[in-house]
Amino acid sequence: MTPLPDSSQQKIAWGLLAAALLVLLWAHAAVLAPFVLSLVLAYGLKPATDGLIRRRIPRALAVTLCVLLAVLMVLTLLVLLVPIVSQLVPMLQTQLPELLSRVWTAVAPRLLRLGIELPTSLDEVKAIGVQWANGHAAQWAGTVLSSVLIGGSGLLTALGFLVMVPMLAFYWLMDWDGIAARTWALLPPRWRPAVSDVLTECDQVMGQYLRGQVIVMLILAVYYSVGLGLAGFRLALPIGVFTGLAVCIPYLGFGLGLILALLAGVLQFSQESADLAYPLIAVAVVYGLGQVLESFFLTPRLVGQRIGLHPIAVILVLLLFGHWLGFVGVLIALPTSALFMVLGQRVLRRYRRSAAYLGTASVAPGSDQG
Repeated sequence: MTPLPDSSQQKIAWGLLAAALLVLLWAHAAVLAPFVLSLVLAYGLKPATDGLIRRRIPRALAVTLCVLLAVLMVLTLLVLLVPIVSQLVPMLQTQLPELLSRVWTAVAPRLLRLGIELPTSLDEVKAIGVQWANGHAAQWAGTVLSSVLIGGSGLLTALGFLVMVPMLAFYWLMDWDGIAARTWALLPPRWRPAVSDVLTECDQVMGQYLRGQVIVMLILAVYYSVGLGLAGFRLALPIGVFTGLAVCIPYLGFGLGLILALLAGVLQFSQESADLAYPLIAVAVVYGLGQVLESFFLTPRLVGQRIGLHPIAVILVLLLFGHWLGFVGVLIALPTSALFMVLGQRVLRRYRRSAAYLGTASVAPGSDQG
């Protein structure tokens, strides 16, 4: 067997090392997730931090101010929920029995006409529900206990992220130049021009992505607030702003805003009129048009196209990262995909200039080789 040239052996060794590193990182993805999120946060805050430092503000103070601003933006989403919840919960407690009775009265005759057997009265439905609940009490207890334990663990994890990510971002920003210089010194000199080009392109793409995402959030916050306000919703402003800002969390932000708008509309208009169709139609129109606006115009044009991803690819990476890493994966899906997109485009350009590609391209399909 002819031995491989030294250059080929080096390439194979580097390839195996890169594969082993990727497997190691993947195996510890949950541990590394807060570090990745904090690095993305630090990267987004770096321009503001540098601007404050140029104005002769001490680095520690500049970094602290920027991190606190980011934390305040996250807390704003939570604060917006306070007036929503404080008004919806009492209304839900007082109006829920009447709403259930009205829904039963409206739905039951139509189901009976379809041949579906139903209890004859709402009291009978309540009795059946109590009997069924008593028969499944033990099973419910086990399920609730398991849910509490899992939910408590998830809550602790979320609280840990809220504390750890800003803290790590602070340390990233405090020593950003030093970390970059030490990392740069580890690279072989012959690699540095190519790596510099890649980093410059990644920096441009990530900057465009972050700016595009902020623009999308602001536009949607205004749209949902105005749309719900025109529909007559008293909680239009907090629900609209919350929905717009929460769209940075794909699917989940929109879903929470939709549920809050439905609850607010049904509870408000059930007091003002007997017709429950209006709030349902109003929310369907406002949020339906908002989803079309976001999915087909804003995100593909302001975010997706800025990072070079087709709308189909945007949906695919969100689903994949959500499946792999859960909620954290959804958060980092698009920024991470933007970086992989830059690397993939460079690999594709290099392949198209290679002898292997040019050799296959020089032969027409279906031509006779013999």
